Amino acid sequence: MTKLQRIKEIIWGLMMILAALIMLIVPKEGYDFVIAILSLVYTVKGINTIIYYFTMARFMVGGKNSLYMGIILLDFGILTGTLTDVPHYYVLLYLITLHAFSGVVEILRSLEAKRYGARSWKLKMGHGMLNFAMSAVCIIFMKQMPVAVIVYATALLYSAVLRIISACRRTKLVFIQ
Repeated sequence: MTKLQRIKEIIWGLMMILAALIMLIVPKEGYDFVIAILSLVYTVKGINTIIYYFTMARFMVGGKNSLYMGIILLDFGILTGTLTDVPHYYVLLYLITLHAFSGVVEILRSLEAKRYGARSWKLKMGHGMLNFAMSAVCIIFMKQMPVAVIVYATALLYSAVLRIISACRRTKLVFIQ
């Protein structure tokens, strides 16, 4: 990871901490804030992935997968942005599904990292378990929207801290002389 990438990851982590603190301070209005954050993140990620496809990935083997992923992420971002007028239950189900899926993917990635002997598999496993546990807690407190927002903000805070930790971690480089 280059120094610029480390700085960007730390700044992104600090912005996530700020967003989580805002949601923890005002959980009643946190619902709209959660929707705005998710919409913005998925839309920007989708646009970046589509730009990556047109600049580089279209010349690569399997490059169309990045185009499809970019379109799906952009669609998720636009869909999330339009969910402001629907009942809270649908948005909560949407959040539960996204975090359960990302938790399962992170757990599978950590098991793969463990198989290859990486040291950071425990951190990834913890992150995946937290995502999965967060979706379970949101199911339990589905009728109480402020509690679900607090749970989401806590998980966002944890993800931000993990992002900053991984940005500050030294990476091993292999030099060939």
